[in-house]
Amino acid sequence: MIVALDHVQLAAPPGSEDILRGYYRDTLGMAELPKPPALAARGGCWFAAGAVQLHIGIEADFRPARKAHPGIRVTGIEAFARRLADRGAPVIRDGGLPGHRRFYSEDPVGNRLEFLEPGEA
Repeated sequence: MIVALDHVQLAAPPGSEDILRGYYRDTLGMAELPKPPALAARGGCWFAAGAVQLHIGIEADFRPARKAHPGIRVTGIEAFARRLADRGAPVIRDGGLPGHRRFYSEDPVGNRLEFLEPGEA
């Protein structure tokens, strides 16, 4: 009965919304979505790229996950990696997934992100 994944939520520390907007909107190129008023009071921010939604929720005792991550499919992965590196984001390449090119990065608060594109590594 499951038909799709609606969104992925990551956590962030209080007061980090502006730096996260700079990263997800300006560096990754995602559009910011307005949060419903009842949820906006909690802080955080939401983003989308096509059908992909990423929600950032505020967590008082935030600690970034070191292993857990969203896998974000991209096109033009080499250009995308250069875009992130040029803006100061880490690019950690990983050829361990057969049939895909991929790399890992982190957002400004330390959340791990995987970017991948089908094709030979």
